[in-house]
Amino acid sequence: MNPQLFFVIGLLFACIGMFVADKPRMDVVALLVIVILPLSGILKVSEAIAGFSDPNVILIAAMFVIGEALVRTGIAFRLGDWLVAKAGGSETRLLVLLMLATAVLGSVMSSTGVVAIFIPVVLGIADRMRVPPGRLMMPLSFSALISGMLTLVATPPNLVVDSALRQSGLEGFGLFSFTPFGVTILAVGIVYMLAARHRLGVQVDKHLSENRRRNLPDLIRDYQLAGGERCFRIRPDSPLVGKMLQDLGPRRRHGERFC
Repeated sequence: MNPQLFFVIGLLFACIGMFVADKPRMDVVALLVIVILPLSGILKVSEAIAGFSDPNVILIAAMFVIGEALVRTGIAFRLGDWLVAKAGGSETRLLVLLMLATAVLGSVMSSTGVVAIFIPVVLGIADRMRVPPGRLMMPLSFSALISGMLTLVATPPNLVVDSALRQSGLEGFGLFSFTPFGVTILAVGIVYMLAARHRLGVQVDKHLSENRRRNLPDLIRDYQLAGGERCFRIRPDSPLVGKMLQDLGPRRRHGERFC
């Protein structure tokens, strides 16, 4: 047998072992493989990095940027508020609504993009409802995968198969040809997640939870500022432009309550 084949198989099993052990992180393992294969002479450097030319790589990166933008603009928090309000404090109702919302969005856009958008929403909801994130993150992943079965445009493989059928002179699929099967599987998936969710209660490290970066809602809750905060808009021609907070006259007159 070719020695390079043994090397690649050994590298594959080593990667699987590191994935199972979760040490180092998965992205680090992937980068190590990209470095090792060219150094071993099995692949050229251009071949090793050819995957970065795939548009899906840029798409995934762009979707995470959009997800972060949704967080910073407050849209993700508002979506989380809507889900929490509709759930009414019920984790069961929240899980069902989350899976339905993810599946509906995933049926008309990239499921990877939907997950990237919902990750900060789900983490925020889990933190506010004191629910282990695993109970919501796994249903999010399952519903995003199942969304690919709901419509023809939900996932690229559906379009590839439809194109291959039409090129062979056969009748292609319609937009909702997959929907009856997808809806059935989605219903089964929701029932399964409701039954198995308690096994997904991954414990969160208290030390990490305490040291996480607090956001504005956390500060308002911790310092009991709800209803007492005030906002001021500074005009471009104001003499306050460019000054630090401690240099402002109103703060010296009114004390720490001025902000």
